[in-house]
Amino acid sequence: MDNEDVEVIEKETVFKGYVAVDHYRLRHRLHGGGMSDVLDREVVERGHVSAVLPVDFARDKVVLIEQFRPGAFAAQENPWLVECIAGIIEPMETAEQVARREALEEAGCRVDVLIPVQRFFTTPGALTETVQLFCGITDSDGIGGVHGAVHEGEDIKVHVVPIDKALEMADRGEIKNAITLIALQWLTIHYHGLKNQHH
Repeated sequence: MDNEDVEVIEKETVFKGYVAVDHYRLRHRLHGGGMSDVLDREVVERGHVSAVLPVDFARDKVVLIEQFRPGAFAAQENPWLVECIAGIIEPMETAEQVARREALEEAGCRVDVLIPVQRFFTTPGALTETVQLFCGITDSDGIGGVHGAVHEGEDIKVHVVPIDKALEMADRGEIKNAITLIALQWLTIHYHGLKNQHH
């Protein structure tokens, strides 16, 4: 892992459970030249994520899900968050396969076409996690109810929401999930062009 820009002095896995936590002692190149002092940092390894915002251009609606999030609970916020569909990319799976699988598992939603949006870090100061985000073309007729893999502890409520209402929810701060905010902002910019192509 060492290169001329980063010197890893020590790396130790200090916890391994649902996530893994690695402790690093390292130095890195400074913008003004030379190397930094030795930094002690913990980095969380929890895999990479595929996320999809299903959009029904014929009905001007999006499919969102609502589920309990322990991180929000621990931060003393409302832990039931409205979000995009997402799942961890397992070995031997592509991001596209995960997006389609999770749409079915979490929302009973079939995604006909996947449009890549962006691949980005969520919290690179402490997590290795990246998200591959897609816009998914779907038919939202009949979608709703409660879904999720019970053996994974999932209890997921599905919302089919008019796009204007979803954007209002984001503006009012009712959507607090960063992936979902990025997806809705991207959709705002690209909506009319996509609607002309896919409707």
